Amino acid sequence: MKKVVGMGAALVDILVQVDDAWVERTGSPKGGMTMVGKEFARAHLTPGMKPVYVPGGSACNTVVGYAKLGGEAAFISKVGDDELGQVFLKHLKDSGVESLLMKTSEAGTGQVLVAITPDAERSMFTYLGASDSLEAGNLTPAQFAGADFFYLEGYRAYHAECFRHAIRLAESVKAKVIVDFGAFGVVNDCRTLFESLFAEKKIDVIIANEEEAFAFTGMRGEEALAPLAGLAETAIVKVGSRGAYVSQGGKTYFAPAFPVQAVDTTGAGDLWAAGFLFGLAQHFDLEKCARLGNFIAAEVIQVTGPRIPEEGWLRIREFIKTL
Repeated sequence: MKKVVGMGAALVDILVQVDDAWVERTGSPKGGMTMVGKEFARAHLTPGMKPVYVPGGSACNTVVGYAKLGGEAAFISKVGDDELGQVFLKHLKDSGVESLLMKTSEAGTGQVLVAITPDAERSMFTYLGASDSLEAGNLTPAQFAGADFFYLEGYRAYHAECFRHAIRLAESVKAKVIVDFGAFGVVNDCRTLFESLFAEKKIDVIIANEEEAFAFTGMRGEEALAPLAGLAETAIVKVGSRGAYVSQGGKTYFAPAFPVQAVDTTGAGDLWAAGFLFGLAQHFDLEKCARLGNFIAAEVIQVTGPRIPEEGWLRIREFIKTL
């Protein structure tokens, strides 16, 4: 089985149900990701809320999903030398993911307040904490040993030197580099870096949702696929409840979504990527890879948070047999 090495923020998600007015009061765009200070979550959690704490982070959710499917996975990040850091380490171990975590006493483990509105949309307020101190100098060739795929979340692009160095190390072991834009705010803030990496042909697979694709190309849906396809070997534009478009070698594939009642979209894109990567590892054609991603995303949006219950994984494994 091919090995995936992921790199991104090590975060503990704090999931809360809110109304649209709550999001409006924050002054941040609904459905986006906003960087906040350490005390933001504490200041905005009220006694009536019932927060759910789940270890996560975008790339971590992806590699955990890949491992749950039976793949070999490892995760690079930094945590604080604190209780939440231990919780995160246990999460990786319990999920069958090799820990490449580093600890620091200079910052606490990162957190994300995930505000879920009645339409199942999530707005994220992120304190990166210790993971924000991950630097190029912390990365070594040994961390990338045996990697077939290197999965990099777009949020890391705020640290351009580290982002580039990680890609160089992945290239040294001939791993395919997969980048998920992560959020439209990331695209807007880090456009120069992304444009440079695309021009240098450093990204093999680019994954974007509709808003991220629009932020980068000014186009929506399938129309955004063509400009992205000219930048990477494989380009993906996910269009929410409609499904996903994939382009490679001048050919375009569309996989329709599986209609379900959405409860919370947290982790949907992350688990979609896990399914797509597992499909690639199994040498599925691209349409089947996207269908598997859609199926897994459909499972996770029916629960609160990015963790699919075991009965959901059983359904996923049965679905794989039909591909």
